[in-house]
Formats: sequence, C-alpha cells, structure tokens
Amino acid sequence: MKWVPDAEAPDAPPAPPDVTGLAVEGLVRGQPATEDIDAFLASHDVPVVEGARVTFLFRGRADQVHLRHWVYGLPSASPLHRIQGTDLWYDVLELPEGSRVEYKLEVINGRDVQWIQDPLNQRTAHDPFGANSVCHGAGYEVPEWTQPDPAAREGTLEDRVFHSSALGGSRRVTIYRPARFRETRRYPLLLVHDGGDYLRFSGLKTVLDNLIHRLEVPGLIAALMHPPDRMEQYRASEAHGHYLTEELVPQLESELPLIGRPEGRCLMGASLGAVASLATAVKTPGFYGRLLLQSGSFAFSDIGSHRRGPVFDPIADFVNRYRRQPTRVAEKVFVSCGIYESLIYENRSLVPLLQQTGMEVRFVEARDGHNWENWRDRLREGLSWLFPGPLWLVYE
Repeated sequence: MKWVPDAEAPDAPPAPPDVTGLAVEGLVRGQPATEDIDAFLASHDVPVVEGARVTFLFRGRADQVHLRHWVYGLPSASPLHRIQGTDLWYDVLELPEGSRVEYKLEVINGRDVQWIQDPLNQRTAHDPFGANSVCHGAGYEVPEWTQPDPAAREGTLEDRVFHSSALGGSRRVTIYRPARFRETRRYPLLLVHDGGDYLRFSGLKTVLDNLIHRLEVPGLIAALMHPPDRMEQYRASEAHGHYLTEELVPQLESELPLIGRPEGRCLMGASLGAVASLATAVKTPGFYGRLLLQSGSFAFSDIGSHRRGPVFDPIADFVNRYRRQPTRVAEKVFVSCGIYESLIYENRSLVPLLQQTGMEVRFVEARDGHNWENWRDRLREGLSWLFPGPLWLVYE
C-alpha cells in the first residue's frame, strides 16, 4: 500500500450535520417509511426554520444534491445528505435571526447537472435573470408596506421618450405621478436608475403609493430610467451624467411642477445604478441634494488590482479618485448594503469618506444579499429619511 501524505490525501466526504433537537432528527436517525416522509412534509414549511438553524430538504432521485446560495463568506455549494434508504436529502445551515437568503438546488444525476428552484418551497424572488427560491430566517417578515394596500390611492405611470445629444439617441423614461397630483403644487424629483427593474422586482410603485398614503414621504414625482446598455452607461460615464444634469432634469423641470432646487432632487440606484448616482453627483456638486445608494459596486484598490475584473476598471478609477479627494456633493446620503454581499466591504469603506465631507449620512446593513427584495426592504427607511413626510415632520 502506498503511503499518501496528508497534503495529497483526497478530501473526505463532509460529515452530516448535527440534527440533535431538530424536527428532522426522527427522520435522519430512523428508517422512515414513505408515509412518514409524506406526513413530515405535509406538516412542515420547507426550509424548516428552528431558531438559528435552518434545514433544507430535497426529495427525489439524484447522485448528489447541493445547496447553492448567495451568502458571501460561506462556501457557495453545501452538500445535502441522503437519509439512508429514502429519496429524502437534507442539510442544516446556521442563519442569524432576521436573515433572508435566496438559493437554488443543484441536482446531479450522472453527467446531468441542473440548478432548480426548491420544489418544496413556494417562496420565490425574481430578477432579470429568472427566479430563486427564498428562505426567511427566524424573525424575518416581508414588510407589510411593500404589499398592495386597498386603502392607498394609486399613482400613475406614463412612458415618455427623451432625446439625448450626450448619449446619441433617445431614452425611455417612465414618469410616476402621485395620487392626488396637482399642477398647482411643487414636488420633489426622484431619479431612479434601473427604474423598470425597481418596478418589476422591488414593487416600487406599490411602495411609493403606500408611503405617500401613510404620510411617511411627501407626494413626489419619480423618473424611472430604462438604460439600453447599463454596463456602459452606469460605469461612471461622463455622458450619462451630462444627460441627467444638462438634459433630462432641465426638461422635466420645465414640464412638471417640481421644486427645482437641490433639496428637491434625489438620485437613486442599486449596484451599478448606485455608482451612476454617486458619479453624477460628483460631477456637479450641490446640484442634487439627496442620494440613495443601495449595494453600490464601488470597486477600488488601495494598492494593486481591485480584483473584480476589467469591466470594473472605469468604476475603480472613479472610486479611487474620490477616495483620494472626497468632496461634499449633496446634503444627505442614504447608503444600504446586505451583510451577505461581497460588496459589503466596499460600502462600509465608502461611508466614513462621505461623512468626513460634512454630508449627513445614514448607513443601514441587512442580513440579505445582492438582490431586489433586499433593496425593496430598505426603501421605507431610505426615502422617509431623505424626504420625510408630514407624519415624521409632526412626530420626530
């Protein structure tokens, strides 16, 4: 027998997780019959959440099954273990209270590998690439203000097309007007990068209708942008900033009853949209009084490469310049990011730079990832802080 040094020894299969005290323990320890498994699944929501321990389950024929999640800091693939003599697979993950995690199951049969939504879980979240299954950890609840409220009057949406010399063509913008819109009033302007995605995946119209109805934010007008090439337009592009500040905003202010002052203008965006928002504000300090930056892709490097690939080079150049010479560009900045995102480091690093310029900054972290429902869940706090409605003006 050939001796194999430890460094060359093949990886041992991972040990099954401890299930002591969990609801699934009886199944794992015993020899459950089909009817036992049927009864268990009929009486439990899947994943099974018990305090900080969450049991993921899959039922079906497979050679291997992996939990594929988007929690930065944990292995991206966690193997499920088959309960002997059955077609039921399980894995236990530790999730702190308040966590929300999107995931898929990787099912392997021979050479066939499929990533699927969890057949035992009805909760899903959508994004431009499709849909994921969702695990709600202990203590997490979908905010009720994100759901349609029959009592809330609905605002309206109108699609417009604006010509841009800076961008060399036309751009579609959807205009949101609040319920009870009046030409005789003056409204704040919310400029929303990836506005179509915020509508589809974050329920932005419902959120605005509800927050305005509850007097948590004032009636406002939103310009929801639909970029044809966000990878080019949102990477700290000078042309994009010129389009917003020199073309779109002046035209909107000439056609709509807007406040028309810095305190009435807010740039908003997530991921690359947050980069586009900050970069535009930096190019015209003081023009925008409010910024709402969610999970910004603020790649930078103190030394060496930023390690996020060449597509982020223009962003890193911009962020590195701003880090060397941070400037006051707005009055108030709301920043949010998920703790389970790889971008949490970049966002945490940006906040003190913004604060040292004298801007008023609020930073919020959540036990969630880089996704549209994370960004949705932060909108109430962000918008009501940037634009407090009559409710907060009375009670704060």
